[in-house]
Amino acid sequence: MGEAKENDVYEEELLDYEEDDDKALDASSNANAKPAADASQPKKGYVGIHSSGFRDFLLKPELLRAIQDCGFEHPSEGNVFGNLQHECIPQAILGMDVICQAKSGMGKTAVFVLSSLQQIDPTAGQVAALVLCHTRELAYQICNEFERFSKFLPELKVAVFYGGVHIKKHQDLLKNDCPHIVVGTPGRILALARDKDLSLKNVRHFILDECDKMLESLDMRRDVQEIFKMTPHDKQVMMFSATLSKEIRPISYGNLC
Repeated sequence: MGEAKENDVYEEELLDYEEDDDKALDASSNANAKPAADASQPKKGYVGIHSSGFRDFLLKPELLRAIQDCGFEHPSEGNVFGNLQHECIPQAILGMDVICQAKSGMGKTAVFVLSSLQQIDPTAGQVAALVLCHTRELAYQICNEFERFSKFLPELKVAVFYGGVHIKKHQDLLKNDCPHIVVGTPGRILALARDKDLSLKNVRHFILDECDKMLESLDMRRDVQEIFKMTPHDKQVMMFSATLSKEIRPISYGNLC
């Protein structure tokens, strides 16, 4: 988990769901290839869930209950959301590093939300998972998804941090009711971490959503890399994006994994 890997094996490890609907896709982890599926279905809500077979992942009963409670007990057969999630979730819940490229609306968020919730054993005052994204709107949406699927895990706390909110409000929250899962934008997270208001020394899951958007911007990339260095070496890294250009791939893979 979190070990640095060489760029020349990147292509073998990338879970890549291409834009071309007719193209055969490959997904692999640790050089074990698996066939991926057609990715042509339209977006259906923010997080797509395909619960058929979710019990095979041995998810916590509380997570399975939340999935059913959200109305995903009887999905249609061949749902493309499930194809992506069945590729990624078994690896993610084992703590493996994951880089996943998939079109928007394909259910990427469900992968890191469910796999993180499955693995986290909440400890008071410790941040176990850190999720970074490039806009406050996306941060807010991701926080809502964590809350939705942790509704039967009452001891687990989630909070969102982004600019535009007075930083003292965030400082007070971290001091008085420290969350186990932190979602936020790089600038605000870095400011809180630099001032020692946010401790990242216990982070076990480091997640970048829409990582290409953050890594394309030089300033945001520097913030992400500085935050990354504040977290433990031994951690799980998960990165998700709709697109990963040839220029951004080695940056995301070489500098963060």
